[in-house]
Amino acid sequence: MTPAAAEARMCGGRPGSSTQGKPMTWPHVLRTLTMAGAALSLLASCATPGNEAHAVLREADRAMGGTTLKSLRYAGSGTGASFGQAYQPGMAWPRVNITSFSRVIDYETGAMREDAARSRAETTGGSGLPLAGEQRATALVRGEHAWNLTGPAPVASPVALSGRTHDLWTSPHGVLKAGMRNATATLRTEGGKRIVSFNEPGRFSASAWITADGFVERIDSVQPNPVMGDTPTITLYSGYRDFAGVRFPSRIQQEQGGFPVLDIAVKEVEPNVPAGIEVPALVSSFAERVAPEKAAEGVWYLAGGSHHSVLIEMKDHLILVESPLYDGRAQAVLAEARKLVPGKPVRYAINSHHHFDHSGGLRAAAAEGATLVVSEQARPWYERTMARANSVSPDALAKSGAKVAVTGVNTQRTFSDGSRTVEVFMIEDSIHAQGFMMVWLPAERLLIEADAYTPGAPGAAPPAPPNANNVNLVQSIERLRLNVDRILPLHGRIVPASELYTATGRRP
Repeated sequence: MTPAAAEARMCGGRPGSSTQGKPMTWPHVLRTLTMAGAALSLLASCATPGNEAHAVLREADRAMGGTTLKSLRYAGSGTGASFGQAYQPGMAWPRVNITSFSRVIDYETGAMREDAARSRAETTGGSGLPLAGEQRATALVRGEHAWNLTGPAPVASPVALSGRTHDLWTSPHGVLKAGMRNATATLRTEGGKRIVSFNEPGRFSASAWITADGFVERIDSVQPNPVMGDTPTITLYSGYRDFAGVRFPSRIQQEQGGFPVLDIAVKEVEPNVPAGIEVPALVSSFAERVAPEKAAEGVWYLAGGSHHSVLIEMKDHLILVESPLYDGRAQAVLAEARKLVPGKPVRYAINSHHHFDHSGGLRAAAAEGATLVVSEQARPWYERTMARANSVSPDALAKSGAKVAVTGVNTQRTFSDGSRTVEVFMIEDSIHAQGFMMVWLPAERLLIEADAYTPGAPGAAPPAPPNANNVNLVQSIERLRLNVDRILPLHGRIVPASELYTATGRRP
C-alpha cells in the first residue's frame, strides 16, 4: 500500500490498489508495517469532526487561561491602514499611525468596544482621517448592532457589523469560544500544527492554528465585504505573555484583502473587566432613511444618511450618481428612485471613486440591471472585483445571478437624451484618489462631487490652512471653465459654489 493509498483509505477515500488475497511474505509484512506507520501519520492530517476539534479547543482555552475568562481589555500602539481606501485601485491600503489602541471584549454578550487615536502616515488615499493631525474614534458592536461614537450621540453603522463581529470572534480567546460552541468545527494537522476550522453562517469562516503549547498563533478567515465579496483575512498572534493568569499575545498583526491593516504592540491586558456595552435606543431602532430634496426639475438630492446620492431623470431612464456603503443603503436609495419616478429604470450608476464607502452599493445597483460607470483606471479592478463570489453572506448581486456591466471614463464622458445633458469629468491631480470623478449638469449649473469638498457647518470659519482637496476641486472647476451655481456634495448639504471658494480663501 502506497502512502497515497493509505491516506485515501484512512480518510474515507478509495485507494487504487490492494494487497488483499496475496500471500504475505516476511519482507512483505515488514513493508506493510512500515506503510501502516506512514498511514497513521497521514491520518493525523485528515480533517476530523466534532469531539476531537472541541477537545483541542478546550485544551487551548485552558492553556491560555480562558476557562473563567468572561471579558478582557487590551491596549497598545502601533501602525495600521485604512482598509478599502487605496489611492489607486488594487494597491495597498493607506498606512496610518496608531498612537493608542484599546479593545474591551465581552465574550458573554458578544460585544466589543474599540478606542483608537490615528493619524495619516501618507498623504495620498482616503481614510476619513484629516490630512494633518490626529483623530480619535470609538467603534462598538453588540449582537446584531454596530455603531460609532463621534460626538454626544451614537451613530448606527450597519455596514461595520460583519467586520467588527469578525474581529471580536477571531480574537485569541474569542476564536476558541466561538469554535467550542460551533457544531461545524473540524480538526486537521499541518506541519505539526493543529488547525480547527468552523463557519459562523452569514458572518465569517475561520481556521485557527494552535501550537503544541495550546496557543492560537494564526487565524485564516474569510469575511463578507460589500465591495470585495468574500474577503480573505490573516491574523497573526505572537509573543505570548502571562497577564494575571491569562495568556495573551504581545503582538497582533492582521492582513485583509491581501494587504496589511494592523500591527499592534500590546502593552496592557486586563482580564474580566466590566464591559458595560449596551445598545443605545437610537441604534436598535435604526432604519435606513432617504430624504429627497429637489435640486432642479428632474434632479433629486437623496440625503438622509452619512453618504448621499443624486437621481437624474432622463427621457426613458434614470441616472444614479453614487450607490454607497452597502446593500441596505443602496436598496433604500433605489426604492426611493422608483417612488420618485415610477416606471423608469436606473440605467446607469455613476461612481465618484473606488473607495469602499462610496462603492459599497454598486453590487446592489448592478443586481437591478444598472451599468456601472467608473473611471477607466478603476474599470479592470472593478470587473475583477464584481466577479468575486460573495458566499459567506450572499448579497443582492449574488442572489440575482446578474452579469455586471462596467464601462470606463477616461477624461470626460457625456450622457444626453436630447433634452438633458450629464457630463462626467475627472478631478485631476487629486491626492485623495486616482480616477476621481465629478458630475456636471450644465443647464442646471449643478456640480456633484464626493470627498473633494464637504461643507462645514453654516457660518463656520474656513479651515486654515485651506484643505488641499478643496483647492484641487477649485483648480478642476477653473480648468474646465465650469460656471457652477450650486454644489451637491455627497456628504453634507447643498451649498452655493461661493462656499467652496470661501473655504479655499479664493473668489469665484
